[in-house]
Amino acid sequence: MPRPTTNDYASFYHNYVMQVQEDDLSAAIQQQERILESFLRSIPEAKADYAYAEGKWTVKQLLQHMIDAERIFTHRALWFARQSPAPLSGFDENEYAAIADVSKRSLQSLCDEFMAVRKSSELLYNSFSQKELMTSGIANNNSITVNAIGFVTLGHFLHHKKIMEERYL
Repeated sequence: MPRPTTNDYASFYHNYVMQVQEDDLSAAIQQQERILESFLRSIPEAKADYAYAEGKWTVKQLLQHMIDAERIFTHRALWFARQSPAPLSGFDENEYAAIADVSKRSLQSLCDEFMAVRKSSELLYNSFSQKELMTSGIANNNSITVNAIGFVTLGHFLHHKKIMEERYL
């Protein structure tokens, strides 16, 4: 499936979509599998509870955010691909982060969960037909296609990977 156009998603997702270099969703998912696994292995245990500034998320909180967001994005993709007519609400990532208690979780458990969630996302997107990928729906009061959600999902990871590399690691 080709790269989504700006008509396929709300403008606030543009940065995420543009993070993805590949023009095909399936190829992008395959390429990112190795990047994700390598990146997660590179996070030192000593940095697990590190936050680069007061009030910023720790590495574990940031990983939990990426997991939560990917689950929400893929739920939206499935909802729209199956042509459920009801619009979906947005989510407040800061409220999610405040509620998700990662203090008792190990860095490894978060990395393992992220890899499992990503594998599930990959299988879901690979199961969609061309028609399903072009289906759109309303989430957070904005129209978006299933294909665009796939690119947003991948770009969201790349966005946060860059932040972690620059500010955390």
